[in-house]
Amino acid sequence: MPVPCAIDTGWPRARAGAVLTIDLAAIRANYRLLRARAGGAECAAVVKADAYGLGAAQVAPALEAEGARTFFVAHIDEGIALRRHVSPGARIIVLHGALPQTEDECVRHDLVPVINDLDQLRRWRAQAATLARPLPAVLQLDTGMSRFGLSERDVGAIADDPDALRGIDVRLVMSHLACADNPDDPASARQRARLLHLRGALPRAPASLAASSGIFLGPDFHFDLVRPGAALYGVAPDATRPNPLHPVVRLQARILQTRVVGPDDGVGYGLTYRPASPRRIATIAVGYADGFMRCGAEDGCAWLDGVRLPVLGRISMDSMTVDVTDAPERLIRPGATVDLLDTRRGVDDVAQAAGTIGYEILTSLGRRYHRAYVADHAPADL
Repeated sequence: MPVPCAIDTGWPRARAGAVLTIDLAAIRANYRLLRARAGGAECAAVVKADAYGLGAAQVAPALEAEGARTFFVAHIDEGIALRRHVSPGARIIVLHGALPQTEDECVRHDLVPVINDLDQLRRWRAQAATLARPLPAVLQLDTGMSRFGLSERDVGAIADDPDALRGIDVRLVMSHLACADNPDDPASARQRARLLHLRGALPRAPASLAASSGIFLGPDFHFDLVRPGAALYGVAPDATRPNPLHPVVRLQARILQTRVVGPDDGVGYGLTYRPASPRRIATIAVGYADGFMRCGAEDGCAWLDGVRLPVLGRISMDSMTVDVTDAPERLIRPGATVDLLDTRRGVDDVAQAAGTIGYEILTSLGRRYHRAYVADHAPADL
């Protein structure tokens, strides 16, 4: 597939209230870093939720150009959409597996379902029998997260039934770590031991345990394939240590209006901010409908020309107000932009202020932005 060059999508730049720039070169650099960390294991790419909100149609071809050959999505329709943007030889794995009566769609679009329970296994086996040929599948094992996967009892039932996997070409046995972002949590080692135990009762196949944070737990967790997702997009794999990954997004919001407020004035819904002295404020065109939550707004800020602009009052659906008193007056005008996400304040910083995680910030970024994809420069590898 062709490597994406600089392209624009979304609302026209002149009419959009904000510009979201996605650095495809940074995503590729992050993939290289993660692949190097994984040693000899295959480095797949998780592009579910539209590549964590950044656009799978643009991100997946860039990752494939960097060497990714296996892609993970959550839903069948995500896989169907992705198939148009990667090469015919790319492997697309559907984490939720096939819902009842959708098995033929998996076959038609060359998607590999993850088998999470015995009913999915039965239905996929029946599909293979109908087509009179083996069908590829991934078996997911529940090693302690209690979310998805075959239980120990299920694995025992498969081991005891010589026909359980008839017609099933098991390409991968996988599980998912619950506490990988905390390297000191002993749960990860317990899950690894459980995977080894359960895997031993199944036909020999490659194994996968580590997603983004798990890659940084070391070679014992890499097995044959790693599945980075959020780390590709710059989210820190461990909040207690410096982030080794490149930032991927920049969000520039337009100034809509400015005014001066004094001690007799209140700002925003509920008039929750009242200045102690005259302040100049700017209303900018990003709100909670665009992915910036009301929660934690008091710790939020924008940046302009190296000056921090604190958020004042409550964030509205379509706008927020920031203090521009200390910013250069020549730059404060309608249509000018301030930075809400950049190298100084990334998705993890915004997430911390809102009491959430970087994953939620990325996947919440709205569709009202002008989106600019940049691929014509490559940051130095860290």
